[in-house]
Amino acid sequence: MREQMEHRFFIGMLALVTIGFGSLMQPFWTAIFWACAFTVIFYPLQQLFLRKVSAHRGYMALLTILTMILMVLVPLLVLGSSLAHDGVAFYARVQSGEVDPAKWVDAVKGAFPNAISALQELGIDTDNLKTKLSELAMAASKVLATEMLSVGQNAAGLFLNITLMLYLCFFLLKDGPQLVDILIRALPLGDERERHLLDKFAEVTRATVKGNLVVAVVQGTLGGLIFWFLAIPAPLLWGVLMTLLSLLPAVGAALVWLPVSLYLYATGQVVQATILAVYGAVVIGLADNILRPILVGRDTKLPDYLVLFSTLGGISVFGMHGFVLGPLVAALFLAFWQIFTTEFYEHGQQPVEPTAGSITDSTAGSTPSVSD
Repeated sequence: MREQMEHRFFIGMLALVTIGFGSLMQPFWTAIFWACAFTVIFYPLQQLFLRKVSAHRGYMALLTILTMILMVLVPLLVLGSSLAHDGVAFYARVQSGEVDPAKWVDAVKGAFPNAISALQELGIDTDNLKTKLSELAMAASKVLATEMLSVGQNAAGLFLNITLMLYLCFFLLKDGPQLVDILIRALPLGDERERHLLDKFAEVTRATVKGNLVVAVVQGTLGGLIFWFLAIPAPLLWGVLMTLLSLLPAVGAALVWLPVSLYLYATGQVVQATILAVYGAVVIGLADNILRPILVGRDTKLPDYLVLFSTLGGISVFGMHGFVLGPLVAALFLAFWQIFTTEFYEHGQQPVEPTAGSITDSTAGSTPSVSD
């Protein structure tokens, strides 16, 4: 009886100190999450370094961190600096009336009267749309300028988060296999299930971060280039906006280039409008249709519709981090149900073994693959 009471008291204290530790770490969850994500993404690169150079894991982890900084952080900082300049300038142009969305709507209404009549017959108040669009443009530009200034003013906090992320990345890369073993021993889910779930976490995180970001950057770059070629003002700002919107499957960049092409048609710039419309539908759209299934859907083994809904849901719940967390939660949901149906309904079968090349394989003597 005493032993049972001690056991229950210990479990209660374990839960209590775990909740307390989680509360202590709450300010750093963003840095911790992205440290885990970047570790998963760059782990195969570190394994390549280890195979090519016979050196201590710590040195190779440091080399991987330096590569990460050059490939990811430096371009992001340069882009963020340019975006801040363009964002503040765009806000000033909206405030001064140089950029007036109401005039855009009037121009489109004059160029496409039949379409406007059809919208009115459907009960859509186009006059109200003009007002709402003007308010939205003012609010969006203000938020953009405010956020850019806020990032600049909170540079110390941003620098701290980046430093903490890189610091944790170093130890995760250096001691990853041992940490995974400790985690597997600690969790009471069964070793095979835990390895399968950890493999799923690594697989989905790598696919969504690497895949979605590659697709978004490609679409944003292509969009920014065509805006620059057509001499549309603030091509960098529109390119970054298309990059952010491209994180949403299916719609994404079209929310920018399609209205702009309609406006160009409405203002008589038919050649530029046609070029932008064709380029957006064929080149930018093709990049999404080809790259996203290859880089995201195939690796996550999630249907396209589930990727779309989980991404939208993730962004609505978790903010910008949701483009990773949404598909991750969906993939883990499917993985748990797969394990459940396999073990409880299909008698005699076992959960899927961890795939060769995963982080959890490393302690078993296999060499992780770098194909990802």
